[in-house]
Amino acid sequence: MNDVSYLMLRILAGISFFGHGLVRIPKLNAFSQWMTGAFSKSILPQSLVTPFSYILPIAEFLIGLLLLLGLFSEKAFAAGFVVMLVLMLGTCLIENWEALPSQMSHALILIVLYQFIAANSFSLDHIIFKK
Repeated sequence: MNDVSYLMLRILAGISFFGHGLVRIPKLNAFSQWMTGAFSKSILPQSLVTPFSYILPIAEFLIGLLLLLGLFSEKAFAAGFVVMLVLMLGTCLIENWEALPSQMSHALILIVLYQFIAANSFSLDHIIFKK
């Protein structure tokens, strides 16, 4: 993969994560209420869903910011992948099958970014850490 294509793919993932967090953080309580409501009939206890509903938007925002900057890229890919795995599990538990393709696409993009990390030359990692 060439460096420009890699940058484009990294920005694509970064905008999605960043945007998800950005719009949810100002309405964190409403988002949490929506999520706990969506999981009210699932096997997950509210004691797990509620903290996750507050952590998720912040995690999305920070992961997105790191991806956009190309800073701590490998850690951002790993964190993003873990977020996607948890979201996919939750999606399955509430049988929201329509959301799975988007979540799988995000995970796949993160896998591709990790695989071709050598092309991450337009990044703060490259400038600061010579990676």
